[in-house]
Amino acid sequence: MSHAPTGVQDRPTPSKGSLSSRALPRWAPLGFAVVAVLLAVGIGAAAGLDSRVQWGLIAALLFLAISYVTTTVVENQRQAKDRLATSVVWVCFVLAIIPLASLLWTTAARGAKVLDGYFLTHSMAGVLSAEPGGGVYHALVGTLEQVGIATVISAPIGLLTAIYLVEYGKGSLAKAVTFFVDVMTGIPSIVAGLFILSIMLMADLGPSGLMGSLALSILMIPVVVRSTEEMLKLVPNELREASFALGIPKWRTILKVVLPTAIGGITTGVMLAIARVAGETAPIILLVFGSQLINTNPFDGPQSSLPFYIWDQYKVGSEASYDRAWGAALVLIAFVMILNLVARGIARWKAPKTGR
Repeated sequence: MSHAPTGVQDRPTPSKGSLSSRALPRWAPLGFAVVAVLLAVGIGAAAGLDSRVQWGLIAALLFLAISYVTTTVVENQRQAKDRLATSVVWVCFVLAIIPLASLLWTTAARGAKVLDGYFLTHSMAGVLSAEPGGGVYHALVGTLEQVGIATVISAPIGLLTAIYLVEYGKGSLAKAVTFFVDVMTGIPSIVAGLFILSIMLMADLGPSGLMGSLALSILMIPVVVRSTEEMLKLVPNELREASFALGIPKWRTILKVVLPTAIGGITTGVMLAIARVAGETAPIILLVFGSQLINTNPFDGPQSSLPFYIWDQYKVGSEASYDRAWGAALVLIAFVMILNLVARGIARWKAPKTGR
């Protein structure tokens, strides 16, 4: 006589009460957020809290509590824990995006007062810093030249260093290079400026845009090395092995296979390094000194830049200088945003094409 397997017939059927069949609607999180905001406003007003930051923190805590309790009652505790984790992620995202949105809004609102064609095509020559007028052209030229020279210096050095670390470096030299790259990543910009300043004093050199570019290149090189190194590591080894199997030497494999595959990520890393140093002020103050006139020669004489112009105008303390500082800040943000858009475009253009 055959017997049924033990536990098959005796296994209890899950009841609908163990996993609730009820579910909250998709708009429930939005409703929770609205209720939390209204309660936070009421609590803040009743408690006499004037800070909107305090109201926001209260709303965030109420949102988490309402989401968890309501989901537990309507659905079940497991779904409540999942929704709580999702809600925490959303709260952290909102808390991170609010300062950025506030910064962009304030800069755009205050910088738009002076941002026009005249502001972009004129310098401060003949204009008193405390009076209206003048423009940012000389600072924009300085930033483009200084950052451009720094890129020409640091991009090849960073790229070749990353190629060595990924493709060739295996001994103590590679470990030493990696260690010094890590150390350089955390160097404050003022230290890089002081290093170039010491060279200027020993060589009896005057201030110029080139000196500022050398300091900026010190800050760029570790960023380029790290980003390029990670992109090269993402290239599949199968591509290298296939090239070696065809008898192609290693240097040609790197040049024709590895670099074209990773060129999108490498370009993005270089653009991010440019954006990182475009707003540096301390090295420019030490090495370039700034100027109110247009100086298109980065190898001779003081030269301005957008970060220096912002600092110089803001310290004047007049309403007109404040407006010019915010206008220059808006130009600098637009410059960085354009670089990021260009990097994304190049990354998509150079991304490996896959067959359909």
